[in-house]
Amino acid sequence: MATEIEALLTCAEMAAADKAAIASGLAGTALMEAAGAAVARHIQARFKRQPTLVLCGPGNNGGDGYVVARHLAAAGWPVKVAELSPPRAGSDAEHMATLWTGPTEAAEPAALARASLFVDALFGAGLTRPLDGRAAALVASLVGRKIVAIDVPSGVSGDTGEVRGVAAPAALTVTFFRRKPGHLLHPGRSLCGETIVADIGMPATLLDAIRPTAFRNRPPLWAATFPVPAADSNKYTRGQVLVVGGAAMTGAARLAARAAARVGAGLVTLASPTSAIPIYAADFAALIVRPMDDLADFLALLGDRRRNCVLLGPGNGADAACRARVEAALAAGKKCVLDADALSVFAEAPAALFARLTPDAVLTPHDGEFKRLFPDLGGSRLARARAAALRANAVVLLKGADTVVAHPDGRACICDTAPPFLATAGAGDVLAGLVAGLLAQGMPSFEAAAASVFLHAACARTAGPGLVADDLAACLPRVLAALAAQTHLGTAKTSGRCDFPAESDGT
Repeated sequence: MATEIEALLTCAEMAAADKAAIASGLAGTALMEAAGAAVARHIQARFKRQPTLVLCGPGNNGGDGYVVARHLAAAGWPVKVAELSPPRAGSDAEHMATLWTGPTEAAEPAALARASLFVDALFGAGLTRPLDGRAAALVASLVGRKIVAIDVPSGVSGDTGEVRGVAAPAALTVTFFRRKPGHLLHPGRSLCGETIVADIGMPATLLDAIRPTAFRNRPPLWAATFPVPAADSNKYTRGQVLVVGGAAMTGAARLAARAAARVGAGLVTLASPTSAIPIYAADFAALIVRPMDDLADFLALLGDRRRNCVLLGPGNGADAACRARVEAALAAGKKCVLDADALSVFAEAPAALFARLTPDAVLTPHDGEFKRLFPDLGGSRLARARAAALRANAVVLLKGADTVVAHPDGRACICDTAPPFLATAGAGDVLAGLVAGLLAQGMPSFEAAAASVFLHAACARTAGPGLVADDLAACLPRVLAALAAQTHLGTAKTSGRCDFPAESDGT
């Protein structure tokens, strides 16, 4: 597992890194040579020798392709180059094209019949308009074939993961220096196939001037703030979570409460309508259940200062009582996780919610709830989550296959480890409980949300296909224990240490 925080670079930031690398004395042709050589190495490591067609566009992506062709040919591969158009005059790509002495033909769909492996070096991540004409026809004809993409599959935006016109799925994508958001955001992520980040000699110190604010959600991003019990810890020093339960949809709050307890909260109290107390009380023995039939009951529960984090929404009902409880919890200065009904109840007046929020609060909407609160925000999931966090003045955890966590200060991270079988009823309630449990223990809101998303995905991978939401919290002890000696947690808070499990996503 990587031990450094993994930044994601926009296309503009990557261009700035390239420019800075060249200014520091690295020749553009040297970088291109290293990039193409790296792609050729990864091709040889993953595929048997076979007829290969390298499709080259006119820019730097195409220049990388000429290098790939030369290195594969030197290794004895049967290689041809198909040019969409000649490299730009005077460019590094033109220089690399002059070094290629093998067969070259026009990049037309008919040329594809004479190869079984294709290197997509047509267009890189910075494509700004939809593919059309010959380029679109060529890429469309690649669909269903065995493809290695350089940087991203042509037609995929490196910033958003969106398809501009058309794109063909790759079996392997090799990019350089750092990933871009489009490698993690769908549909780009699913089109990239296996993604490799190749080292081409650009020093990590280039990031110091760029100061990226988007990251891949991995333990190094939040490990230093992960709460680790000290030797003299007790249940009161590990934080207390108050979970609000509903009278009918009791499963949601129960799932959340279990998760909060499993992730380490010292005490979890569930506020329940009197009619539902027997259901909640029977769930798990460590859960404390208290009656809550009106706002006065809830205010009394908030009065205990040791209850420092409140989770509202799961199974609560989107009604006036739910809204009043949200407003009361925020007015009491509690750290809050707002999920499900606690968000939907403000759909008609989101500004009334935003005016009460601080960056200590975490909002956990799925796409539907997000649209109700932020109907005018468009763009990629990353852009929308960032804009929402800024507007709401809170951490926004936008749930999905490519969950994004964003802070009002602009920091954001993307998770790319969640398996598709995590899409099941109740999974979001577990996630909200994890966030609340970590917030209660003093973890900062952005890091708590990011860690919860990662743990949530790891629990799903541990449970495997066929999981139901009830399985997730039960897997957490194994997830925490199985990561022994890989990532040291809590180093910023205590001298204690806890280790996290290895990833199983092939990176």
